[in-house]
Amino acid sequence: MTVDAHHHVWDLSVRDQEWITGPELRPLRRNFTVADLEVEARPAGVRRTVLVQTVTVAEETPEFLALAEKHELIGAVVGWTELTRPDVPDQLARLRELPGGRYLKGIRHQVQGEPDPQWLLRPDVRRGLAAVADAGLVYDLVVLPHQLPACAAAAASLPGLTFVLDHLGKPPVASGAREPWARAVRTLAALPNTVCKLSGLVTEADLAAWTVADLRPYAEVVLDAFGPARLMFGSDWPVCTLAATYADVLAAAHELTAGLGEAERTQVFEGTATRVYL
Repeated sequence: MTVDAHHHVWDLSVRDQEWITGPELRPLRRNFTVADLEVEARPAGVRRTVLVQTVTVAEETPEFLALAEKHELIGAVVGWTELTRPDVPDQLARLRELPGGRYLKGIRHQVQGEPDPQWLLRPDVRRGLAAVADAGLVYDLVVLPHQLPACAAAAASLPGLTFVLDHLGKPPVASGAREPWARAVRTLAALPNTVCKLSGLVTEADLAAWTVADLRPYAEVVLDAFGPARLMFGSDWPVCTLAATYADVLAAAHELTAGLGEAERTQVFEGTATRVYL
């Protein structure tokens, strides 16, 4: 069984996705549903998925939990709540009482959009992160490379919270540069309460002309730093469709991990995500 540890859905008739702007992102300006995902994922052998938040809107998470209750494919939801509120424990408890609340397994915030590179270390944010840990949830990190040092500091200060690095921390694949990203990723990976998603690489590369060879140096860094037992495949569908089909992304991940043994590949494509989210 393959688990896709990272995908999204949205319905523009329910709410706008304000981040979808400009001609490069225009192909994403339509609805993407769980039914659409099933058409792509099930023929590829994917049997469970993790649905991840897209916007910092409180209403989205209950909608996602209801989708998980309805669709067998969705095994977990990474939602959103305002971490800086003093009542984060109550907010998380309310989400878990909703239909599908048992599928809430993690929280994520668009840290990549925060102008303060130390946002994760703010006292109010750290209090919210501690509440996430107390609730038995994980925290997904969607960050840019310059924010990785703060991720490491936050993870070191909260050893009881599992931090999940989305998209390898968005390395600059298109330029071919590796530092200081690689050094910062290794610092984060040295902490035992961190894991990483092998996801999002194709959209950090040249959208029209990427090759697996372009992605390999970055995949090798996280394979070495985290190891297969703390690495998990994610499609980042439908964002990935800017550069590749679902099948292409999965095939690239298989090629990038071809040097692993069978048990190690099972960790990347099933075991790690199952342990963290399912």
